[in-house]
Amino acid sequence: MTDNLQSTNQSHGHKVYKVVLTGGPCGGKTTTQTRMAAFFEEIGWKVFKVPETSTILLSGGVKFAELDECEVYNYQENLLKVMLQIEKTYFDLADTCHKNCIIICDRGAMDPSAYIEADKWKQIMDSNEMNIIQYRDERYDQILHLVSCASGAESFYTKANNKTRSEGLKLAREIDSKTKQVWVGHPYFDVIDNTVDFDGKVHKAIKAVCRRIGIDVGDRFAPDSIKRKFLVKCLPEDKVFPPFQDFDVVHDYLVVTDLDIGTQARLRRRGQNGRYTYMHTIRRPKIDDQVVEVRKKLNRRDYEMLLAQRDDTRQSVYKKRRCFLWKNQYFQMDVYKEPYHSRCKGLLLLETYTSKSAQGLQLPCFLSIEKEVTNDPEYSMYLLSLK
Repeated sequence: MTDNLQSTNQSHGHKVYKVVLTGGPCGGKTTTQTRMAAFFEEIGWKVFKVPETSTILLSGGVKFAELDECEVYNYQENLLKVMLQIEKTYFDLADTCHKNCIIICDRGAMDPSAYIEADKWKQIMDSNEMNIIQYRDERYDQILHLVSCASGAESFYTKANNKTRSEGLKLAREIDSKTKQVWVGHPYFDVIDNTVDFDGKVHKAIKAVCRRIGIDVGDRFAPDSIKRKFLVKCLPEDKVFPPFQDFDVVHDYLVVTDLDIGTQARLRRRGQNGRYTYMHTIRRPKIDDQVVEVRKKLNRRDYEMLLAQRDDTRQSVYKKRRCFLWKNQYFQMDVYKEPYHSRCKGLLLLETYTSKSAQGLQLPCFLSIEKEVTNDPEYSMYLLSLK
């Protein structure tokens, strides 16, 4: 089996960049993929997110622990073939796209080799006329290994957000180590560890990709970067803005059980020109002084089903979100739209991630800023959604 790919650096005058998110169980791949996709969409790139093939197969009833040696071999061989075909679908679409594209793969072609003996993997390669150099070193532009929470952030290790996850801490560490080793040799291989909090980990991953591509993000992803929020007095004309992307955004809060005191659950629909993406976010109380947010991308059907769980004490929050760069600083401005509560009438909020002080941060000169409202509960979306 052969799969010849052209260079991914440039195609038909636009960039096509292929990145793999790999790592042990509970490393943050799903959330990182979601947030990385959102970042690149907001700066005008086309994003393709390749789902994890193993999760697709395991969710269909396969129980890896029940497979004998022969079945494991057949499973990993078929897993690899399916993965390559799924990837090819996205690679082909990116090649004909007229925008810069990033393809974010949840695991890559070498990952199955971490779950099988080395001689068996070589047998799979040889019998399918595959070349390890091609699939490890040449197929993708960059590999990001997200270290499992089982190594360095044990209090955050959970099986709850992945129904196919069954590994305990010890096995998770072993899988993490094996998965890391199978990618050694790729020219652009970054290990994203747990020496910072989870938001910092996600930021490091996105920054690593931006650095390789050559995108200047200023200090948005600096280790001590925080989200700063500002109240804007009025909306100026479009012509005074630098190049921007506008998105229609709707947020809905969901009912949570009494056992989840302090937990928030919300849905987000976000899109342009009638095309939408859907997100489910669970925000949990602080663990080890960190607020934990778990984000999961939804399809339209699941989004509409979850809408039935809307919290009746809150109303939908409608926004136009404008994303733009100013002086190498990335900004998002939310313009609240009808229908809304009277407290949201005329509300304009500007947000950015930065490590700069109030004096060092250059705010857009074409916006009239009334005051900073960072951490002011009066301007939290959770409060603004109340009826």
